[in-house]
Amino acid sequence: MNIGVVSDTHNSDAGIPNKILESLKNMDMILHAGDLMELKILESLKSVCKDVKAVWGNMDSKDIRKQLPEKQIISVGKYRIGLTHGSGAPAFLIELVTDIFKSDNVNIIIFGHSHYPINERRGKILYFNPGSLTDKVFCPFNSYGIIEINEEIKARIVKI
Repeated sequence: MNIGVVSDTHNSDAGIPNKILESLKNMDMILHAGDLMELKILESLKSVCKDVKAVWGNMDSKDIRKQLPEKQIISVGKYRIGLTHGSGAPAFLIELVTDIFKSDNVNIIIFGHSHYPINERRGKILYFNPGSLTDKVFCPFNSYGIIEINEEIKARIVKI
């Protein structure tokens, strides 16, 4: 299974760039780790992939928070993916998201918030932050992620 991973799309007026949508159209699933700012971002993703899941982030409105959960557990074969946005200081983000999923027996934790990509295994958990598609405040480049799940998990950050 090929999973496209995006987060922190903040710049909702511009939407998701067409070249990104084109690169995501062959995904089996797309996950958005929050800070959509507008629900039209989900519609844009659904135009290229029918299986789109998302959580709300700290910058999302009350309307978005009513429609999306704060966290999700997604099963893909024998693996469990925890999806959340995260909050607080980036230096403690991995500890925070670990705590959110401490009782959920996940293999992957996908999060956003820092706008800085992370693809790091700690023990049995893969921590994956795709970075931001549209904002470069905390990182010199925009990015998204691709996770391939078959018998094993392979993940990569794609610089835009």
